[in-house]
Amino acid sequence: MKKWTASRAPAGRIAYVNGRYVPHGAAGVHIEDRALQLGDGIYEVAAISGGKMIDLEEHLDRLERSLREIGMDMPMARAPLKSVMHEMMARNRVRDGLLYLQVSRGAVRRDHPIPDNVPRPTLIMTARPHDPATIKKKLAEGVGVITGPDERWARRDIKTVQLLPNLLAKTAARKAGAYEAWFVDDDGFVTEGGSTTAWIVDQDGHVVTRQLSNDILPGVTRRVIIEAAAGGQLGIVERKFTVGEALKAREAFLSSASGAAIPVVKIDGQPIGDGTPGPLTRRIQALYAQKAGTES
Repeated sequence: MKKWTASRAPAGRIAYVNGRYVPHGAAGVHIEDRALQLGDGIYEVAAISGGKMIDLEEHLDRLERSLREIGMDMPMARAPLKSVMHEMMARNRVRDGLLYLQVSRGAVRRDHPIPDNVPRPTLIMTARPHDPATIKKKLAEGVGVITGPDERWARRDIKTVQLLPNLLAKTAARKAGAYEAWFVDDDGFVTEGGSTTAWIVDQDGHVVTRQLSNDILPGVTRRVIIEAAAGGQLGIVERKFTVGEALKAREAFLSSASGAAIPVVKIDGQPIGDGTPGPLTRRIQALYAQKAGTES
């Protein structure tokens, strides 16, 4: 198949499905694909900035880990996978945006157990642009979050496509005029957001986020923020915190591939601190910007 370059890309969006670049609107998978039928799949989302992917190696590390945890192989070696990702950026002319990658166990007659003869994995990718000004506005002004019970399965450390509780929580947040929903466990402790990591600056001035376990996703941006903070002589405390503590925090923020240290200025409608982005959140933003790796 003849490859397109960014300068010759068609006007419409292009998707990648199992070795083929196809028009986005015509892309599809088999009716018995296990991700479609059983949620048997893993995904990653990588940010694109200035024509380069942010923290790409870390995203691929997490993809490999998630696949191992459910007994799946990588759909291809890392080098050709990166080539396809770059091609997707070029064909879609995305300089600032997001790349979505999903791997499922493939198409096979519907049955709950993992098949003895595992079919070829299904690999799909899409890429879409976003306006950098939108993220800059959130970073500058902050956002609101709501809280609610964490009703997800017990292996939240695996980045699966089983996102029904997440989408319901984020829909509730949108209806409430908030940007994100923070999940709360049975003991009253915040776990994480519907698609973000939760952070606070406590009354003692410590930057706090929940420790890694099966309770939360090992966020790539979370990991880079911790590394960046250490490089800037700013310690991070990894521990649980309650909704009550978050409400009394000096500052709060959230992180994900689409934005590092987005200030949280309201929780359940209550202002955090003075209701504006705080100095430590600003410092984390700057340290992350210096540390964040790109892959051309």
